[in-house]
Amino acid sequence: MMSQRRGIHLDQSELLCTKGCGFYGNTGWQGLCSKCWREENQREKQNQIKEDWALAERLQKEEEEAYTSRNQKAQSQPTITPFGKFVERKTKEKSSKVNTVTKFFTPSSKTPPKKDSPFDAHSSPSPSSSTSRHSSVDSDHATREFIDFLKPLKSGREIFKQCRAFTESMVYKRDMAADELSECVQDFYQNLSDRLHTQFKGSSDHVESVMDEVEKYMMTRLYKEVFCPETTDDEKKDLAIQKRIRALHWVTIEMLCVPVEEEIAEVSDSVVKAITDVIEMDSKRVPKEKLSCITRCSKHIFNAIKISKKEAASADDFLPTLIYIVLKANPPRLQSNIQYITRFSNPSRLMTGEDGYYFTNLCCAVAFIEKLDGQSLNLSSEEFDHYMSGQASPPWPQPGGASSSSPGSAALSQVHKGLDLLTGLGERQERVLEEARQLESDLIDWTDEVEQKVQNVLESFPPETETPAPPTASGTAVSATAVSATAVSAASAIDSDNVENEHLPPPLTPQVFAG
Repeated sequence: MMSQRRGIHLDQSELLCTKGCGFYGNTGWQGLCSKCWREENQREKQNQIKEDWALAERLQKEEEEAYTSRNQKAQSQPTITPFGKFVERKTKEKSSKVNTVTKFFTPSSKTPPKKDSPFDAHSSPSPSSSTSRHSSVDSDHATREFIDFLKPLKSGREIFKQCRAFTESMVYKRDMAADELSECVQDFYQNLSDRLHTQFKGSSDHVESVMDEVEKYMMTRLYKEVFCPETTDDEKKDLAIQKRIRALHWVTIEMLCVPVEEEIAEVSDSVVKAITDVIEMDSKRVPKEKLSCITRCSKHIFNAIKISKKEAASADDFLPTLIYIVLKANPPRLQSNIQYITRFSNPSRLMTGEDGYYFTNLCCAVAFIEKLDGQSLNLSSEEFDHYMSGQASPPWPQPGGASSSSPGSAALSQVHKGLDLLTGLGERQERVLEEARQLESDLIDWTDEVEQKVQNVLESFPPETETPAPPTASGTAVSATAVSATAVSAASAIDSDNVENEHLPPPLTPQVFAG
């Protein structure tokens, strides 16, 4: 491994908007805050509109010149050029787009308010599909809470009418791009906030409380339409980050330089709570509630660091620990939740405050995980590739000292020892199999070599065959003599085996009895 420890460091200035406005930026907005991002988008759209108008005028001018050249005789007669209609149509479209959101804030003079029922939550002319979609328990509960909150307010009925009308209009825009949906919602937030500031004469706390309830009511009803819409690739990003986190299961605390001692019971409890909170984020519907889960997770992390280090945690300690928590939790639909908060949360909440700070750090942690490499973990590229492919696993740290006496540490140590033993047995099995294959190959070669040598010997010394002599009388006598000599020599050989037994009785001689 590399000798120099790098660690993970993030300067606090990197969390701020790249435009230098002082608010927190967001990686999803190219490092800009929500305010600067919207201004940049509007500037680009204005430039695009100007370019479109210039192109339309140029094309119209060319068409007029071609028309004039073909109709020289009709020049003196007054004619209405089609460009006038084109300009009129573009003007109407532009004014309609500008008044898309502001029309919700203009009270209608055709239908006077009913004095006996200031809040009529179920009198909207919404289609049957919208009614069935919003008839869930959560939506009805959110509507009742919103009405109860607005009843003490003087303009509560008007606020409710505007929010209800906007929510119902969004149902018909489900096929729009996610950025356009976000722009519609953010425009509504901005217009309503400006009106509330005028009404409450700069009481920011009161305005924020109203905007929180507005967000809760609207996003609870619109959750199915705007969370992970089909027009985006949010689901694809969710699968990619989940697969990435699974592949990084081998990353340890030491590699990330996390100052947390999980052997301490209180620290381990804080880590478990942090993991639970970041996973619970997916079960919430309102952006504010999702941000609250992130905030609680972050506070548990700070508590774990404080207990481990016995001093206040720093930002350099927080980000690596947050990365470690995300790797251990692998939260469901992580990218979809981040995008949902980015698109539809109250912009002021993401720009300032602890919610905005912790959310910005979570975005940085996810970006770090996506770009994680061996250098970030103090590993060589070869080691990183082997760990990612599963060809090897990093060595587990051996617990020592007083912390090793805890039951959790002992169990963890036992698991690590078992894994090391299995790894060693696997390597030994591979060596035994390799040696067995080599022995089998050597035996085959030796057998072939022996067979070849025997064949060479047989070919070099062929066996000799003796021809039998013709039978004669003398030959028969000789043969008899030879047989007799052989019998005598065999008898002597038998007797020679019993040389030491001199006291044996003489052999019996056969006797013939007359019959």
